[in-house]
Amino acid sequence: MALVNADRIKSELNTFDIGCGDDILDKMLEQCLCNRLQGHEIVLEWVAFSTTKGGLKLSLNTLEQFEHEVLNKKYKAKPAIAKREESHNRTRDINSLHDLIKAEEEEESLLDSYSTPAKGSQKRALTTPEHPQSKRSAALIASPGLLMCSASFFPSVTPSQKYSQRGGRGEVVSTFGAVQGTRWAGRKGQTNGVQLELLEGSEDSLINNYKYMFQRLRDVRNVLTEKIEELGEELRTNFNIEEFSPVSLPAQDSVIVLGQVCCDSNGKLNSQSVLLEAGPDQGGRQVPVDLSELRDYSLFPGQVVVMEGMNTSGRKFVASKLFEGVPLPFYSTPIKQEMDMDIPDEQFLVMVACGPYTPSDGLTFDPLVDLINVIARDRPDVCILLGPFVDSKHEQIELFFNIYIVEGTKGVGCRLVFVPSQRDVHHHFIYPQPPFILPDLSKDDAKRMTLVPDPCTLLIDGVTFGLTSTDILFHMGAEEISCASGSDRFSRILKHMLTQRNYYPLYPPVEEVNMDYEKFQGYGQMPLSPDVLIVPSELRFFIKDVIGCVCVNPGRLTKGQVGGTYGRLLIQRSAPSIDGKRVSPCVAGQVVKI
Repeated sequence: MALVNADRIKSELNTFDIGCGDDILDKMLEQCLCNRLQGHEIVLEWVAFSTTKGGLKLSLNTLEQFEHEVLNKKYKAKPAIAKREESHNRTRDINSLHDLIKAEEEEESLLDSYSTPAKGSQKRALTTPEHPQSKRSAALIASPGLLMCSASFFPSVTPSQKYSQRGGRGEVVSTFGAVQGTRWAGRKGQTNGVQLELLEGSEDSLINNYKYMFQRLRDVRNVLTEKIEELGEELRTNFNIEEFSPVSLPAQDSVIVLGQVCCDSNGKLNSQSVLLEAGPDQGGRQVPVDLSELRDYSLFPGQVVVMEGMNTSGRKFVASKLFEGVPLPFYSTPIKQEMDMDIPDEQFLVMVACGPYTPSDGLTFDPLVDLINVIARDRPDVCILLGPFVDSKHEQIELFFNIYIVEGTKGVGCRLVFVPSQRDVHHHFIYPQPPFILPDLSKDDAKRMTLVPDPCTLLIDGVTFGLTSTDILFHMGAEEISCASGSDRFSRILKHMLTQRNYYPLYPPVEEVNMDYEKFQGYGQMPLSPDVLIVPSELRFFIKDVIGCVCVNPGRLTKGQVGGTYGRLLIQRSAPSIDGKRVSPCVAGQVVKI
């Protein structure tokens, strides 16, 4: 299956003499990814739809109408076999052929481990990042100015031509809050710096590596059962529900039930395949759900819901009402601590970027060098960098961390936060994912670097940040079904995350996510509703408010062979009022082209 991208969609549109901008191409690419379509397929569908509507003009509004009337109805109920085949191919398309090659090599190595190799046979030597950097190479980068030419480290590598010829550098493509006249700069060392720590504290956070691949099905089931019971109790208390009825018990009157949404097959969830699985306290049975009487709904596999309806036969539950989820409260700083702070109202700048940090057609880190130049210019107080840092085709792991990022940001006065990714070839392929380990850092470098797990919740000067590098937007966007007018997919998914109270509410997870549910129960939950939620994705960038939380998809620093985007947030945290009530921080944000 060919790789779908914006250029291919644009080429197909040109065949019909249909012009469009980058925002429309991004929207159509998102629709292709979420509905498993190729570029020519979505263009043909659009042409047919436009013709039946009297020649609609291609725009974001008409694409929303097209998605609601055509894509959601036609491509939401594919057969299980086709779904598995296309899902497999789509995964390979997104992660490139290098992932396929890497998987084949791992499978070959596994098979060889159970056999005696032939005499004289040789395997490719495995490389690891455990060898420290030599003093000689460290001396070569004494000046950050040498970073301006990344080819000096890779003299035999040809730089990416498309990246060097990109346009719109520094262009602001998305804004949030009051940004007119805003000065996008940090404190520049005028204070002692921001206070940055993991919200849960080191004793309750995932700070070390752990053994995985030892899960028992019973333990996974216990975790899922506990999730249903905990969220069910919160919803019961919030909506003053006396008790939940068993989902499979025949009843002639309307009842309220609690359960987890799942699909009746291995295919994609659709309106005709929804099952509600109850916990042990409600019978532990699965019952088909009829959604025809619900005017608005948004469901995905693994979602814990409370429904009201009737089940006269005990074999099908007809839902008439779906109760809204309840998010956790926000963080509230003790008043005494607020009064002890020197400058409670001063603003601080946070920059956010997500890998890959190289274009797909080159091995040079030119995009990262450009980002470091931006950091040196704007001097943000905190820079959050999310993986993948090094994909499977890159082997300069120590060089990447020590030379580019650590040395390149010295003297800037910026706190660095590193969040790993499951796409990082040099790190653990598990979720939740432990933080990086960089034992050779100097004391000064270690003070300004914070290594955190994926996911995590950070506390930066009294403002909470929820972070995850896993593409939950893409994963849930491909599985969610919706009949909700006036809402966009991103807002619905983000609201699900906040009301389900964890960073990966989808169950079962996609094939590329290796979930350790026992660790997820302890380290994948949201301790509270974050003030800012960072969710990088392959889908279109955005900054938006979702039930009081500022949610940011900064995009990726590179998208294929061309440059991508990064995000920046200017935050002003005010002291609480006299009566001790929480005052939300004032956030202004931008997404900027690199």
